[in-house]
Order: sequence, then structure tokens, then C-alpha cells
Amino acid sequence: MEQLAKPQIICHVEKDVNYSVHEVKWIPSSAKFVAIGGKPNGTGIVEVYTMSTDGLEKISEFAKGDQFKCGTFEASSLRARHLATGDFSGRLQVWDLEDTILPVYKSTKHSAIINAIDGVAGTKIGCGAPELVTGSRDGSVMVWDVRQKDIPVAKFLPAEGTTGRDCWSVTFGNSYNSEERIVCAGYDNGDIKMFDLRTMSLRWSKCVKNGVVGLQFDRKDIPMNKLVATTLESKIYCFDVRTQHPKKGFAHVTEKAHSSTIWSVKHLPQNRELFMTTGGAGSMCLWKYNYPDRRVEKDADGVEMGVAGDLLLLQNSTLSTQPITSFDWCNDKIGLAVCSAYDQAVRVLITTKLQLY
Repeated sequence: MEQLAKPQIICHVEKDVNYSVHEVKWIPSSAKFVAIGGKPNGTGIVEVYTMSTDGLEKISEFAKGDQFKCGTFEASSLRARHLATGDFSGRLQVWDLEDTILPVYKSTKHSAIINAIDGVAGTKIGCGAPELVTGSRDGSVMVWDVRQKDIPVAKFLPAEGTTGRDCWSVTFGNSYNSEERIVCAGYDNGDIKMFDLRTMSLRWSKCVKNGVVGLQFDRKDIPMNKLVATTLESKIYCFDVRTQHPKKGFAHVTEKAHSSTIWSVKHLPQNRELFMTTGGAGSMCLWKYNYPDRRVEKDADGVEMGVAGDLLLLQNSTLSTQPITSFDWCNDKIGLAVCSAYDQAVRVLITTKLQLY
């Protein structure tokens, strides 16, 4: 009975596909999602599925010359619902899913595979422009305004004369007005770098010693609160990014889980203290962040520094024998989610009792 009192992660419906799925995303304000990936012959494919009484029904698909690695709807308005993708040849493309013959936006400024993409729509009044950020194997992180053709509005490149590290993850945050905006990037050597787009400078960096596979702020459209990083070697780092100490940086708490690479982290849209992590052994873990009694205290010199809370594992479940590569919560229905794994399957999940937290 005590086990049933906890949230349960239930596989509602499962669908096998004949290609490798790298990313799944809910189409905003709908019961549909996209599966993004590549076929064995190297072509890229995007499939659109909808929930139906018979399970999952494929309603459309399109294929292109290069495998798609990542995608997001976050830089698009609810009316347009355009899908932005990054592919194995380094192309950033934005697609109208109603007409996929040609992209509505395209850039080839990256020279290698785009590993990660994130967007921020600027849909709230006074919260800045709609922008995308991409991270690539060429070591560069680029920020794009889809209204400016083919030219990034910001570039963060490796230092001159150095070899760029493979950028594995990117995320937006701190977008609470038209001036402030932060981009965080995670690299294969364990570096996490926080770039301030207002001052166009490196605000903070830390090396967590293992490649950073996933990064996400708990919310994009508020002053920075928490940042979660997931890495190789089973590590989760949760940073309190509300208070930055000039020497010690941000306070953080570390947990070990999954006994494998932790591929992704996704905060619950309806409750920023809950998040799901997905692992290389086909496992998923649901976490709750508990704040400390005091989030700020002063050091010996009277300088404020943050105090980290702790992470509570609410539930874990194993859904596959292969890595769960992507996970996405539905913004419109609490507990509804979709995930993909390298067993060439997509699964719609239901997580219960989340409203109790």
C-alpha cells in the first residue's frame, strides 16, 4: 500500500518504429507529438503521431537527406507551431509541419553535427525575441533569431588556437524581461558554461569532470532559480542559481542514479520542483527538490552565498533494455509524457499523483 501511495510511472501505449529516434516532442496545445531521428541509410525522418482510441496513429511524416539529431517547438508561437531541427550535417532548419517541402528558415553556419537545440518564444509581453540556441560538435554555441536570415545573433566559439570541445547540451534561462537572457552549455569534458546574452560574456563556468549530456533550468521565464545537469557516470547536479558567490559560484547538491549515463532531464511544467531523468539502462527516475530552511547565508567575509537543498527520489521505473534518449512532458495535461529509446520504440507515459506535490 505504501508503494501505491507514491507516484506511478505507467507505460500507456508503445509503438515500434523502423529507425533510430533521437528526440520526441509534444506539439504545443495538441494531443500530437513528433518523433525525430534517422534511418539506417542515413536519411532523416520526422513522424507526427496522435493519440487515438486504438493507441498511436501516425498522421504524417517527411524525410530529408541527413539524419535529424534534435528538435524543439520552444521558439515558435502557438499559432505557428513550427518545429526547429538540428541535423548530422550541422544544418539548423525550421519546419512548418503543414508544408514540409522546404524549411521556413535554414542555416549552415555549424561545421559539424548539431547535438542540442533549445528555444525561447518571447510569447509573454516584454520577454524578448523568439530565439533558438544550438550546440555543435564543432565546439560552438550559436543563438539565432528566426526573423534574421542565416546569421546568428550571438556566437560563443572556442578560444583562438584551441580545439573546441564537443557541445552536448544547451538550454535557455533567466528570460523574465526583454533585457535578460542566459544560455547554458554542457560539453564532453564536463564543462558547464553560463553565457550572459545581455553582456555577451561568460558569467560562470564549472567542470563536473564527466560529459554533460543534459541541462535544464526549472523555468525559462523567471529569474534564474535552479539548474539541473545530468552527466556520464550516473551523476545529477542540481545548482541553486539564485545566489552566485564571487569565489565559490553556485551551491549545488549531487546525486547518483541509474547506474549509467543520465541522458536527459525534464522539469514538470506544472511544478518546477519535480523533474524526470532518463538513463542509459532504460530507466527513469522522478525527483523532488526540497529547499533548505534558508537559501542564503553569509561567509566569513559577510558575502552572500547560496545554500543547496536536497533531492528526494519519488519513483523509478525501467521501461526498456536500451538508453532512453529523449523525454518530454505535455504542457496541457499533468503527468502525460512521451519518451523514445534506442530499442526503436516510442512510448506514451502517464505518471500519477503528481498533483499531491
